[in-house]
Amino acid sequence: MTAAVSTGGVKPAKRGRGFLAPTILPGFGTAFGFTLFYLCLIVLIPLGHMVLVSAGVGWTRFWAITLAPRVLHAFYISFGCAFVAALVNAVFGLIVAWVLVRYRFPGRRIIDAMVDLPFALPTSVAGIALTAIYAPNGWVGAFAKAAGFKIAFTPLGIIIALVFVGLPFIVRTVEPVLQDLDAEVEEAAASLGATRWQTFSKVLLPAILPALLTGIALAFARGVGEYGSVIFIAGNIPAVSEIVPLLIVARLEQYDYAGATIIATAMLGLSFLLLLAINFLQRWTRSRHAR
Repeated sequence: MTAAVSTGGVKPAKRGRGFLAPTILPGFGTAFGFTLFYLCLIVLIPLGHMVLVSAGVGWTRFWAITLAPRVLHAFYISFGCAFVAALVNAVFGLIVAWVLVRYRFPGRRIIDAMVDLPFALPTSVAGIALTAIYAPNGWVGAFAKAAGFKIAFTPLGIIIALVFVGLPFIVRTVEPVLQDLDAEVEEAAASLGATRWQTFSKVLLPAILPALLTGIALAFARGVGEYGSVIFIAGNIPAVSEIVPLLIVARLEQYDYAGATIIATAMLGLSFLLLLAINFLQRWTRSRHAR
């Protein structure tokens, strides 16, 4: 005989299933509708229009413009320098985040505030400042010139500018994860005989890797589309230090709107594929860490 439990006439809420399942939070429908409207108005409609304009010129012209040697080299410079800068930031951004989280020292708050300086500083100001330092007649550029190489007006200068603007993304995504990691975990690993490298590679790195990959993706995406801080230090020499955003602006100044749209669409597609691959890698590392 099954005992019946009285609920006082109140029926328990059924757990919703499906894509738009009801939740305990009020106003879900309104918030969801506003989210879709906002994304369509700000993101999907402009990008969709750009893709439609590119498709309207025909595939022959699309591939002729996209595969032109000057355009291909600009893609190589933009994506290659952004990727290298993101990897550099992954190393040094992790070190900066570790120092800010694990140590207390005079001036820590000042250094912590300086990390966010690339967010607040206009990119053109950053570009002028970096060019003044790394140009052949600048403080650092003069030493490089004496050593027989140049920094400004080369891909190396572009990488330095992208490292400058991308560092906060790594620090600010890794920092909260490091704060949640108790120092006792490292002490336990050391007490069990683990070396410092084993503690980092086996204990710390798996925990911070998803956040680190997120920071790399954000820094890479920022670097690919960066214009203001790069245009001055790059020198914009075709087939040497010309970036894709500058090529798009040059097409617009020549009133070649279709050509600029085609290059922008190709850049959008490549950026989307690379970020999608990084997101899949991030989910894979999270699933492995959860197991």
